[in-house]
Amino acid sequence: MPNEKRNILTGGLILITLGVLIFVSKTTAYSFGQTWPILLIVIGISTLFYSIRAIEGWFVATVGVIFLIIELYGFDLYKYSQYILPVILVLLGVFVLLKRRKR
Repeated sequence: MPNEKRNILTGGLILITLGVLIFVSKTTAYSFGQTWPILLIVIGISTLFYSIRAIEGWFVATVGVIFLIIELYGFDLYKYSQYILPVILVLLGVFVLLKRRKR
C-alpha cells in the first residue's frame, strides 16, 4: 500500500509540475527547454518525502538543480567536466565508507 500512495503522490506532482511549466512557457520568457529540470527536482523531492535518507532522491534532485543552473544561468559545464567525474567518484566512495561504518 505505501508504494501505491508513493506512486500516486509522485504522479500527481509530476502532472501538476508539467502543467505549471507549460503555463510558464506560454506566458513568460522562460521556455520549457529552460525549465524542464524542475521536473527532476520534483521527482527527487517526492522521493525524499518518504525517506530523507534515500540517496536516489538526493541524487535526482541534485542533478535537477545542476541542470536548472546550466539552463537558466548559462553555466558552462564543459569547462568543468574534467573535474565532475572525479568529484562524483570521491563522494560516492565516502558515502559507501560511511554507510559501511554504520553497520
